[in-house]
Amino acid sequence: MSPLVSYPVVDLGPLMKGLVIGGLGIFHVFIAQFAIGGGMLLAYLQWLDMRGQCVHGRRFIDGYFRVLVLISFVVGAVTGVAMWFTSIQISPQTIGVMVGEFHWVWATEWSFFCLEVVAGYLFYRYGSRLPDRTRLSLLVLYAFAAWMSLFWINGILTWQLTPGAWLESRYVWDGFFNPGFWPSLIFRTITSAATASLAACVLINAVPAFSREEKAKLIGVCARPLIFMLGMPLLGVWYFATMPADSRGWATGGSVPMTMFLTMAVGCSLLVGLYAVVAILRQRLFINGATSTLLLSLAFVATAGGEFVREGVRKPFTVRQYLYSNAIAPDAVAELRRTGCTTADPYPLRDAEAYPTPQLRLGAKAFRDCPLARRGGHGPGL
Repeated sequence: MSPLVSYPVVDLGPLMKGLVIGGLGIFHVFIAQFAIGGGMLLAYLQWLDMRGQCVHGRRFIDGYFRVLVLISFVVGAVTGVAMWFTSIQISPQTIGVMVGEFHWVWATEWSFFCLEVVAGYLFYRYGSRLPDRTRLSLLVLYAFAAWMSLFWINGILTWQLTPGAWLESRYVWDGFFNPGFWPSLIFRTITSAATASLAACVLINAVPAFSREEKAKLIGVCARPLIFMLGMPLLGVWYFATMPADSRGWATGGSVPMTMFLTMAVGCSLLVGLYAVVAILRQRLFINGATSTLLLSLAFVATAGGEFVREGVRKPFTVRQYLYSNAIAPDAVAELRRTGCTTADPYPLRDAEAYPTPQLRLGAKAFRDCPLARRGGHGPGL
């Protein structure tokens, strides 16, 4: 990449760039996980219904899918567009690198997203009138397309932290199938299944037409994917083992916020997993709307903590060893030290008249252009 690229500076004031994109990203990720896991769960329920092992499966599927479409297709699509818009405003250099290196991967992901939308709307419109086998085929197609969307995005996101051999080869598949790819993909798949199961428990309790016995049977079936949460600790250890040592150190005591959010994510996941395995799956206890909502809320907190850590441990980079968090490439540091960070900046100060001398205006421009000067982050010293 070109070592010196100037983009307009976006200052969001006290909100801070990281908080804006982090808050939006956490919400979008949780919705996306619900959509991916929801497709898998509904396909499973349809299969059980066809085998006579879930008496009220068909009726529940039709109701659940309406919620799935409303939340994932509407809210998820809006937050997805907002993520792109916000990311481009906050870190255009990073987005430029990601699109430049993985444009065909993005195109493939968008193709699967289109397939997911088409399959979803077809089921939403005609599902209640279709025969069982066609319904199952459509749900499997929807679930497959949603999971493939995760597959392609996961490779790009994990590349940011563990680019691996890509740093030397610049070969797209070296970057895509990076060291963190597989543990992250399996972990996110399990998280998606668990999120959909907990959302199903909330929705079952919200349907007044079901009796308590019918609700208990449906909850018992929908909670089955929660058993896969038992594999989360091993996957977490595997994922951490793929991290660079300094990034791992950030989350394990090197940074108080990182450690706090990691503890929050692990603690909430542990609470949900233990309750699911012991109370729901083993003891077959009935969970009411309040309990299921609490479990789903804990899952959201776990997702928020995990995403905060995933973003934070990359520091001081947005792409490991390739682009610093302040949008300066490592090979540009020497040139900036020689010429200064404002020399090639074409954008004037908005309030230049507030600074009476050229020296103050130059200082204000340097203060504006360097995020590290404003908030004391980590990055290349200029």
